[in-house]
Amino acid sequence: MSISGITSIALSGMRAQTTRVGAIANNIANSSTPGYARQNTSLTSVVSSGVQALVDPTASDGDPATELTDLTEAEQSYKANAVVFETGADMWEMLMSIKRD
Repeated sequence: MSISGITSIALSGMRAQTTRVGAIANNIANSSTPGYARQNTSLTSVVSSGVQALVDPTASDGDPATELTDLTEAEQSYKANAVVFETGADMWEMLMSIKRD
């Protein structure tokens, strides 16, 4: 796998977690709205390009503890992908430096 492939996959992970956080925020904002269906985010692997987030309404009612747990998990996943992205970018910069020399 190339460095650009690694950074692309990490970026897709960050985008997926951003989508997930948006759904969580929507769930919290609408938790007391009558008839509101909680949004559930599922992550799907996409061959050679990372991960994709799909948001669907669910029949279950959300509760603050579930939303907080999901938010914490999304935050940690985003941070992990950001580290991978930064590492890939650093490796790319190092390779370009070697190539110039």
